[in-house]
Amino acid sequence: MIPVIDLFAGPGGLGEGFSSLSDDKGERIFKIALSIEKDEFAHKTLLLRSFFRQFPAGKVPNEYYYFLQRKIKDVNILFDLYPDERDAAFAEAWKAELGKIPDKQVDTRIKDAIGENNNWLLIGGPPCQAYSVVGRSRRKEKILDEKKDARVGLYKQYLRILAVHNPAVFVMENVKGLLSAETKDSPVFSMILKDLADPVAAYKSEYDSNGNQLNCPGYKIYSLASSPESFDIFGNPDYKHRDYLIYSEKYGVPQTRHRVILLGVRRDIDIIPDVLNEQREVPISKVLSGLPKLRSGLSKSEKKNDAKTWLRIVKQTGNNKIIGEANNSVKKIISQYLKELTVPHNNIGAEYIEYKNVNVKHEKDWFLDEKIKGVCNHISRGHMESDIYRYFFISCFAKVFGRSPKLEDFPQSLWPAHINVANAQEGIEDAKFVDRFKVQLWDEPAKTITSHISKDGHYYIHPDPVQCRSFTVREAARIQTFPDNYFFMGPRTAQFIQVGNAVPPILAFKIAKIIQHLISEMLIKKQPSMNYILQARE
Repeated sequence: MIPVIDLFAGPGGLGEGFSSLSDDKGERIFKIALSIEKDEFAHKTLLLRSFFRQFPAGKVPNEYYYFLQRKIKDVNILFDLYPDERDAAFAEAWKAELGKIPDKQVDTRIKDAIGENNNWLLIGGPPCQAYSVVGRSRRKEKILDEKKDARVGLYKQYLRILAVHNPAVFVMENVKGLLSAETKDSPVFSMILKDLADPVAAYKSEYDSNGNQLNCPGYKIYSLASSPESFDIFGNPDYKHRDYLIYSEKYGVPQTRHRVILLGVRRDIDIIPDVLNEQREVPISKVLSGLPKLRSGLSKSEKKNDAKTWLRIVKQTGNNKIIGEANNSVKKIISQYLKELTVPHNNIGAEYIEYKNVNVKHEKDWFLDEKIKGVCNHISRGHMESDIYRYFFISCFAKVFGRSPKLEDFPQSLWPAHINVANAQEGIEDAKFVDRFKVQLWDEPAKTITSHISKDGHYYIHPDPVQCRSFTVREAARIQTFPDNYFFMGPRTAQFIQVGNAVPPILAFKIAKIIQHLISEMLIKKQPSMNYILQARE
């Protein structure tokens, strides 16, 4: 198996894609040799998934599923039943913070994980909040400063490992905002491309943490979306910056997630990698319609969180005081849905729901696992009464017009008491309220699942009016293409953050195929040649 080191691993989306690729005999092609993550709950998820992977495909013990079904509630009880697999998982999934843990300790763990294998892979993406367009806008930052925000320089940890350990290939992922971020010296993306091409020069040291001289030959940085039209005199592929942007909806992911993904090939490997094959867009109906229906929960501000109270609140949406100014077609469809309104059998859901009819209409073999006998991480969050009215109205509006309503489409009774809404009425400024409530449409890919889903669900309203709620963790995970047997650890807020920050595993799986083919070609051609390596080092 080809060893993989996963940095800033999160819950393991990239690693899941690579470790899911198998040969004709069903044996894994890539092995996650070491994954590093600092967050407590993401690490727990990573550790549990590592434990799952210690067993051959189809040989995962029943006790794992008992844990998913909450028959075993303490994960340590599960681990203790299989001590060898537990120990292997703990060796693989390391809770550590790069930049704070000593470099020598990191280097030792990496060397122990890869052994003498030179044909290994580095994957991961530095924390991206510092580069995101939204994050910079909130902080009113035009120029990024590493002294003020340490996250700006975290990619240098990735860079240091390239310089010291020389993987054959690397995959680095980050947000779209990376393309427009700037420091006082230069555009961030230009600087990163230059650094990755020559990690030793960028590392500004000729020696590793043990005093050994560095001899990394450098990397050629490829796009996964398009082939280079030309190469410069040093053999570097020539691209426009936007060529590195991956539109996930073009590659089987049911969301419009746009991320920068760089494929680095060590300079001594003279092979041009393939690119991803585009396919038809996948609407969210393909991945969500086979999950059990739930009602919305009620927030703590309500006296009760029972089905009877919920039913009474939703039915109030038909009250003329609430929707009196609404479009007549919307009023009509609201009336129709209210006539059909009943409390879903599974109520607000749970961390595990026994359910016989779990299904999916996209990549069944990828998502489904019959041994679960239900659904995990599928519980609705609590909503205020006023937001429940808005959710019901918005989802019904979308049924009529095929879009979310704008401010002027809302009955005034559903306008929130926000100062910016009042300002919009006066023509002082545009109302942010317009963008605060969005229903995701059945027949289209979802908008990007981000970690902000952990704070509120206003941007992720379920398209089914009778459920009248935002997405659950499992629904977000399906849109992110995590398999159903992938269990997210921690409280619900932490689960949402993990899902929102992850790389879609099915996209990673397709990238893994490209790299597997590249390494196979390399071995067939017996690259790299030692003479080429020596010339590069000189």
